[in-house]
Amino acid sequence: MKTKHGEHSNLELEAVIIVIDNYDSFTYNLVQYLGELASEFPIASDIRVFRNDKITLSEIQALNPDAIVISPGPGRPEDAGISLKLIEQLGTNLPILGVCLGHQSIGQVFGGNIVSAPELMHGKTSQVTHTGVGVFQGLENPMIATRYHSLVIDRQTCPEVLEITAWVDDGTIMGVRHRNYPHIQGVQFHPESVLTSSGKQLLRNFLQQLQSYEIS
Repeated sequence: MKTKHGEHSNLELEAVIIVIDNYDSFTYNLVQYLGELASEFPIASDIRVFRNDKITLSEIQALNPDAIVISPGPGRPEDAGISLKLIEQLGTNLPILGVCLGHQSIGQVFGGNIVSAPELMHGKTSQVTHTGVGVFQGLENPMIATRYHSLVIDRQTCPEVLEITAWVDDGTIMGVRHRNYPHIQGVQFHPESVLTSSGKQLLRNFLQQLQSYEIS
């Protein structure tokens, strides 16, 4: 992996993953899952969590992170503190995984509308069909995913630049990946939930992909 200065970084010694906490109780479940994968992926040994209104863009840049995870949370993307600005300004050169509200933030940044979901989902499971690319590589298909959300990326206005990588039977978007910057990915469901069948493998895929990622 290249650092922001063009040199190859030592993943075991220098890697930092920043998690943006959108004031959600699931954030530390997500952090725990990532931490449990540190024995396989040393890049997950240094995970730093910041509330969405307690760190600035320049402070994030100063940490020279190798990846950013944007957590679930209440409200809409515009309520998610630094999340939108982070995607807008750092996404082209930094792997980002958005979960739930983080996923919606990715959709909004690139031009999609965020609308009410057909059904309020609170701890419900659904069968999710996916394309098998990005974080979905090698996962069972369909997979069982746990959903906690009342908003979604509107399929009708989802921009062409975002590839729809996962969905449920009614067409609701469950995953996206940027076509030009495939290191920007989002999932609407909660991979950190124990009821999500391949959640840890999805996060393992994200970490695996970091090891081959290079900034252009």
